[in-house]
Amino acid sequence: MTSSTDAEEQPALSNRQTPFPKAFVEFIPTGWAPYPSGLPEALPASVPAAWRRAQIAAAFPGQRLVIPAGGLKARANDTDYRFRPHSAFAWLTGLGSEREPDAQLVIEPDGAATLYFKPRAPRTDPEFYADSRYGEMWVGTRESLDEMEALTGITCAPIGDFEDVLTADLETVPVRLVREADEAFTARVDGLRAAAGVDPRSEAEADEQFEVILSEARMIKDAFELDELRQACAHSAAGFTAVVADLPEAVRRGRGERWVEGIFGLHARHQANSVGYDTIAAAGDNATTLHWMRNDGELREGELLLLDAGVEAESLYTADITRTLPVNGTFSPTQRKVYEAVLEAQAAGFAAAKPGNKFSDVHAAAVAVVVRHLAEWGLLPVSIEESLDPINGGQYRRWMVHGTSHHLGLDVHDCAKARQENYRDAILAPGMVITVEPGIYFKAADLLVPEEFRGIGVRIEDDVAITETGCEILSHHLPRDPDAVEAWIAEIWSN
Repeated sequence: MTSSTDAEEQPALSNRQTPFPKAFVEFIPTGWAPYPSGLPEALPASVPAAWRRAQIAAAFPGQRLVIPAGGLKARANDTDYRFRPHSAFAWLTGLGSEREPDAQLVIEPDGAATLYFKPRAPRTDPEFYADSRYGEMWVGTRESLDEMEALTGITCAPIGDFEDVLTADLETVPVRLVREADEAFTARVDGLRAAAGVDPRSEAEADEQFEVILSEARMIKDAFELDELRQACAHSAAGFTAVVADLPEAVRRGRGERWVEGIFGLHARHQANSVGYDTIAAAGDNATTLHWMRNDGELREGELLLLDAGVEAESLYTADITRTLPVNGTFSPTQRKVYEAVLEAQAAGFAAAKPGNKFSDVHAAAVAVVVRHLAEWGLLPVSIEESLDPINGGQYRRWMVHGTSHHLGLDVHDCAKARQENYRDAILAPGMVITVEPGIYFKAADLLVPEEFRGIGVRIEDDVAITETGCEILSHHLPRDPDAVEAWIAEIWSN
């Protein structure tokens, strides 16, 4: 049994911790049930993750690949944000949820992988009771090396062994690093490189190329990923349904955007890991601000609520869905006119979302419909053709600023480091998952639009997987047609 009597043997304490008396140190490790003797089942993602590691190792033969999970980030003083591992780490290990701060995945030049992390300490160790970052009394029971190996199928080692492995042959074995995962660790690696006579600047450029390849490798989703995204969409639909059920309460209580955000967040946390991004709950004129996340406005009868929200599964795959809903359950004639224009644009985007087309074709198809309606309403100062001219036009972007699509997966804007030729200019292929989300936004202060349109913002967004013949709408659970939306709301409110 470990005991401690002298002050210098005490664990390092913060200014809010009380020193641990000898009697406590001798008492705390006693009387605990043994840890379970069996090993946990492998995580569902561990099998596809092994294939992904092999794929990436083959792309970088003879190099050591280092993928940090990242560390905890301070929110304020000594309180941290909830941990979320870097997406490349999650993709290559199969670990989701809040696993595993400060861990490092290393793929050796021969393709063998080792996961370095902080395993649980014995209950006789001061870490058990004194360490607020890793201690079992503070953060719960952590996995042992054997348990983590069973979960992931990866050879595991203590994080304390990691730096010796990294520095053993740094001058002769190239190391590729995901730099953005942990800035402090990246600076340390660059320092070690310099000490070994390796130019950190040229290595940083190579690291960036490594990140690009990792990003592009995630563009084609495997069967596991597609199932996770389907489940995230199903959970999100339940969250939207709960929001609709509580719309009258959100109006009654005031500050209804916050109420909507809270209802959706409750269901996201209850059903899965969390929300995949900060919810946009934008009512009235706030819906014309694309990334409205203050969510501090009122919900008013006769206005629209634009709800852009998605549930993140325990595996960290996220949905990204938008519905624009009449707060009182019925679209006004003008609201319906704008809504139907956006719905028609989305249908055009769906039709373009098929293999053989470019990613950018989805946007072009949707925007062509939006611009035609803007012209019919007399809003364009130039012809349709002139407005669509990518060099000398673009006037329509006053009312439809954003792109119609982005890739979706572990990140809500997935594969973001991919090169343009492999993203915007790429050919769509089966297994890609993208959003289709056109919108029209008429700000209340926009004097170029008729007064009846001002303050109306509409976006309709769904998640689609490219198939062999077209696309599968993963977020099919929620209605889009305005009559169906009104009927859906009425049915929920009648129950």
